[in-house]
Amino acid sequence: MKMTLTLKSALTAWALIGSTLAWSAGFLEKEIYFSEADIQAQVEKSGTIQKSYGNGMVVVSLIEPPKIILGTPADKATLLARINVSWLGSPPVPVAFEGTSGVRYDDNTKGFYLDKPAANSVQSMAIPREAEPIARQAITQMMTAYFRNKPVYVLREDGSAQEKAARWLLRSIRIEPGRVAAILSPV
Repeated sequence: MKMTLTLKSALTAWALIGSTLAWSAGFLEKEIYFSEADIQAQVEKSGTIQKSYGNGMVVVSLIEPPKIILGTPADKATLLARINVSWLGSPPVPVAFEGTSGVRYDDNTKGFYLDKPAANSVQSMAIPREAEPIARQAITQMMTAYFRNKPVYVLREDGSAQEKAARWLLRSIRIEPGRVAAILSPV
């Protein structure tokens, strides 16, 4: 009886040590993925946006939802969009926008959001070089507003078993070429 109790205690201790080592070594980690196509489909549903800055001095309009490319550059999402910029009430000027963004997860909404978009390139034949920094700033602010409250992917309660687990066990996020990896771990 005493030997059985000691053996059970020893086995329990070894099991706890083994599971802790397995967790810390990453053996119990699981990854789930959602694709660039999943994100693009959600962005397409978000539509367009128009914002005014500087008391109407600059008006920025997203002509169509941006195109999202994951993993180029590494660990980032590239955003490509056609945008109209209007200066002081003048006719809108078409602008080709290219920027990058990270991805963040919000535990309250169980959603993934494009985070901190930044304009890398603003190209237009009609915008003078000296006005490009102002256009870049206005476009960056508009893109931040566009993605702030619109998740690009939401973990569903009625989704797969992996999605249900991710709602409780999400540890980190990684952007890879063509997809986002959500790393799950009980620790």
